[in-house]
Amino acid sequence: MKYTTFILVFFSLVIGMYSQAPRSYQIRTVAFYNVENLFDTHRDSLTFDGDFTPTGKNQWTQERYRKKLDNITQVLYQIGRAVTHNAPDIIGLCEIENRGVLEDLIQHPTLRDLDYDIIHFDSPDERGIDVALLYRQSAFLPTSFRSHRLLLTKEEIFLDYTRDQLVVGGLLDGEPLHFIVNHWPSRSGGEARSRPNRIAAARLNKRIIDSIIRQSPDAKIISMGDFNDDPTDYSFKKILKIKTKEEILEPSELYNPMENLYKKGLGTLAYRDRWNLFDQLYFTANLYMEPKSGYRFWKAGIFNPPYLIDPKGQYKGYPLRTYANGNYVGGYSDHFPVYLFLIRPIPK
Repeated sequence: MKYTTFILVFFSLVIGMYSQAPRSYQIRTVAFYNVENLFDTHRDSLTFDGDFTPTGKNQWTQERYRKKLDNITQVLYQIGRAVTHNAPDIIGLCEIENRGVLEDLIQHPTLRDLDYDIIHFDSPDERGIDVALLYRQSAFLPTSFRSHRLLLTKEEIFLDYTRDQLVVGGLLDGEPLHFIVNHWPSRSGGEARSRPNRIAAARLNKRIIDSIIRQSPDAKIISMGDFNDDPTDYSFKKILKIKTKEEILEPSELYNPMENLYKKGLGTLAYRDRWNLFDQLYFTANLYMEPKSGYRFWKAGIFNPPYLIDPKGQYKGYPLRTYANGNYVGGYSDHFPVYLFLIRPIPK
C-alpha cells in the first residue's frame, strides 16, 4: 500500500510540474510618443508654423530637421526592444505637422525595413500639429479609421481649434482591437482655467468608447495620448470613470496602468521640478481580466533611457528636448514615450 501511495504521489507531482510548465507567448508592443514639434522646414500659409522655418525664430533648418528625424527614429526603434527584440507594432504620435514628416519618419534608414504604414488626418489645430498612428503591416490590418472633431469655444463666441481624436479599428494578428490617439488641450493659461477644455476632450473620448462598445460589447479598446492631465485628475476619474484593479467589475470598464506609476512619483515630463504623467495608455478591462483567448495586457512602462535625459544645467534630469529657453539643444522631446505589452499564448 505504501508503495502504491508513493507511485500516485510521484505521478501527481509530475503532472503538476508539467501543468505549470512555462508557456510561450507572443508579445506585441503598443507605444505612444509626443515628439515635440516635428515640423518640416516649409512655410504653411494656413497655420502658424513660421517659427519652424529657416528664417523663423527657431532657425529651423534642414540640418536640424534631419537631426530631429535621426533622434525620433532612434527612440521609436528602441521602445520595448529589450523585451521583444523588436520595434513597437503600434505607435501613436502627437505634435507632428503633416503626413510628409510621417513619411520621412518611416522612410528613415532606421525604420525603413520595418514595414510601417501611416494613418493620419489633418486637424484644425492653429499651430498645425496633428496626431497619427503608425503600424507594422505584418502585425496589424486596419479595417476602419475616423477622425473625431473636438469643438471648443473661446470666450463663448469664437471657436478654439484643437487636435482631433483619431480612432482606428483593425485586426492585430487576426484579433479585433481599437486604438484611439489623443492630444488633449494644453494647460495654457493655468490648469484650472483650461480644465473645461480637457473635460470636453474626456467626454468626447468617453462617447467614442461607449459607441464602439454599443456596436461590439466585447470590443477591446486602447486609448493613448498626451492628455495634459495626470491619471488621478477629474477628467480621468469622474468623466472617463477609470477604475483601479480592485474596483473593476465589468469587462467594458476602463483601467489605467499608468496610475500606479504616477503614485510612485514617476512622470513623462517635468515643470518647475514637478513631474507629471500626461502621457498615458488606458484600456477596457477585458484586456486586463484573464481572457478566454486572444491578447491581454501584461505590463506598461515609461521609456526613459539615459540618452533621453538632460545630463546637466537648469533642466538636469528632465527629458532632453529640442529647444530649451529658446535655445537649440538638439535633443529628442520634452516628453518621454510610454508603452505597454500585449501578450497571448502561442498554441503548442
